[in-house]
Amino acid sequence: MVHADASNFAQGVTKQQAYDQVLLQAEGLFDGQRNWSNSTIAGFYTLDATSSPEKPRLILGPFQGKVACQTIWFGRGVCGAAASTKTTQLVRDVDQFPGHIACDGDSKSEIVVPIVVDDKVVAIIDIDCACLEGFDEIDQAALEKLAALLARSCDWS
Repeated sequence: MVHADASNFAQGVTKQQAYDQVLLQAEGLFDGQRNWSNSTIAGFYTLDATSSPEKPRLILGPFQGKVACQTIWFGRGVCGAAASTKTTQLVRDVDQFPGHIACDGDSKSEIVVPIVVDDKVVAIIDIDCACLEGFDEIDQAALEKLAALLARSCDWS
């Protein structure tokens, strides 16, 4: 079942088929377009260029949804963990994640995927779900492909 309430997917499409369609569309959208902030994907935090290398932080970028935190320090919460470790955080139950930042009280699970360029985290993709175990390895693999596409398709500065 596809998570989005409003989508252009055919009836009965699998999660994998939906991701395949999204990735194909994203490649077309990014073709010849280098500005990450004009992408149509929601749920980004980007590296704050004014933060120090010793104490980096993320700032809210393009997103869709309820009110979100404006800044997140590397190492803090799910987003900060993904940024500091450069690894995807697949959290099936946010209440079990030590230090989870509860910006949205309805969030029950979360997946955060870092976007890495030249071994540096330049942004993260952050998606919350109102259901426990809302994300799995299919989500992780597809979102990691999307992050890699964004890393090579945009000029991150």
